[in-house]
Amino acid sequence: MDWAEDSPLDAIAAQARAYPPLPLDEVDALLKRTHQSGGNAAAATLVRHHLFVALDAVLQRKEQVLDVGDLYQEGSIAVVTAVEEYAHRGGAADGLRAYVEKVVALHLDAALEREAQERAASEAFVRDAQRYELVEVDLRQRLGREPTSVEMAAALLWSVDHVEAVAEMLNEARALSDEALLPYLDDNAEEDDGE
Repeated sequence: MDWAEDSPLDAIAAQARAYPPLPLDEVDALLKRTHQSGGNAAAATLVRHHLFVALDAVLQRKEQVLDVGDLYQEGSIAVVTAVEEYAHRGGAADGLRAYVEKVVALHLDAALEREAQERAASEAFVRDAQRYELVEVDLRQRLGREPTSVEMAAALLWSVDHVEAVAEMLNEARALSDEALLPYLDDNAEEDDGE
C-alpha cells in the first residue's frame, strides 16, 4: 500500500521535533556565550532547540485563516527575535522558554489579526466594487452617458474620494484582467487569420 506524502505540517513537526529542549545548564552556557560575545552559533542552537515552541503555538491556532506553513514561519521569526532579545538582556536559563512562548504567542496573534483585517478590507472592497458597478450601470442607462464621480457619490452615499478610490482600484483590476486575457485573444486572432 502506498502512503500519501507527508503533509507540510508533518515536515514542520519533524524539523521542530528534531531539536528537543536542552538541559538548563546547556541553555545557560549558550545564553552566556550569546550575551557576552554575540555568539551567532550559540544563538542559532538556542533557536533550533526552541522551534518546538513555535510548532506548539501553531498547533493551538491551526484552525485560523493563515496557512500552517505561513503561521509556522511567523512563529519561527518570533523564536529568533525572542532568543536574541532574551540573550541580549542577559536573562536566566530557566526563564527563556516562557519568554519565547510569550513572544511567539504575541507574534502569531498579531499576524492573525493582520490577516483578519486584510481579509475584512478585501471583503469590504469586493462589496463596494459590486455596489459601484451596479450603480454605474444603472446611472449610465438612466443618464445615457458615463456618470461623474459626484453623481456616483450621490447615488452611493459615499464621499467623492471613496468613489474615485474604488473606481481606480476597479480600473486597475480590469486592466490586469484584460492583460491576462490578451494572450488568449492573440492566439484566437492568429487562428482566425489562418483559416
